[in-house]
Amino acid sequence: MKKLTTLSLCLFGIFASNAQQDSVATATDTIKRWETKGNASLLFNQSTFENWLAGGENNISGIVGTNYDFNYKKDDWTWDNKVIASYGLVKTRTSSFAKKTDDRLELNSLLGKKVRENSNWSYSAFMNFKTQFSKGYVYSKNEDGAEIRDEYTNFLSPAYLYFGPGMLWKKDDNLKINLSPATSKLTFVDKNFTLPDEAYFGVKEGEYIRYELGFNASVYYKLDVIANVTFENILNLYSNYLEDPQNVDIDYQLNIVMKINKYLSTNLSFQTIYDDNAFRGFQVRQVFGVAANYGF
Repeated sequence: MKKLTTLSLCLFGIFASNAQQDSVATATDTIKRWETKGNASLLFNQSTFENWLAGGENNISGIVGTNYDFNYKKDDWTWDNKVIASYGLVKTRTSSFAKKTDDRLELNSLLGKKVRENSNWSYSAFMNFKTQFSKGYVYSKNEDGAEIRDEYTNFLSPAYLYFGPGMLWKKDDNLKINLSPATSKLTFVDKNFTLPDEAYFGVKEGEYIRYELGFNASVYYKLDVIANVTFENILNLYSNYLEDPQNVDIDYQLNIVMKINKYLSTNLSFQTIYDDNAFRGFQVRQVFGVAANYGF
C-alpha cells in the first residue's frame, strides 16, 4: 500500500509540474508549448445468483485506469510522453482470495529533433518503462482441496526499461514510428524469486538484473473509426543482438473507446505479449465493459 501511495504521489507531482509549466508558458508566450490530454476510467461489474439452475457464481469486480498524454513542441523539437496505468480485482464467493484482473504501469517518453524543416523525420531518443503495482500469485490447491497461492511477481519484479537513440517518422500526434538500432533493455527482478536455469524472466539465479542490446521498433497509430469511436494501436518489437536475435519480443496493445456520452463509454482493452524469457508462448489480456470516464 505504501508503494502505491508513493507512486501515486510521484505521478501527481509529474502532472502538477507539467500543468504549472503549461500555465507559465501560456502567460509568457502566445504559442502553447505543452499539450495535455487524457482520461481516468472506472469499470465496475457485479453478478449475483440465487437458485439459478443454469449455474453461476456470485462475484464483484472493478478496474480503475488512466491513459494520459503530455506533449511538448517548440520549433524543431518535440517531446511526447504517455502514462498508461490500470489495476483491477475480482472476488468470487467460493474463492479465498481477491484476484487481479488487470495490473500494469507503463511510462513512455520520446524526444525528437527534425532532420530539416518541414520533414517528417527526426533524430530521436526514447525511453519505455513497464512494471506492475502489486504482488502476483500462482494459485493451486492443497491436499485438502483448499485454495492456496504462491507469490511469483511483485512491484518492480519484473520491471523492464528500454532506452536508446534512433530515427523518428512522425506524421502527427496520432501516427508515428520510431526505429532504434541500439536499444538497451534492462530486466529487473527480486533476486529472492530467481530460479535455476534462468527460468525467472531470463535473469540468472541469485542476480537481479539482465542486460540486452538490440533493435527496437515502435509504432503508435490512433484513429477515429466513426463518430465517438477511437482505436488506439501501440506496437513494440525488440530483437536482442546478444542472444537469439531471431526470437523477436512482441508487445501489442489495442484500446477501443466507444463514447456513450461525456461520462460513460464502452471500453475494450486487448494486449498480447510474446517474450520467450518470460513465457514460451503468447500472453493475452482482454478487458471489456462499460466505464465511467473523466477527461482531463
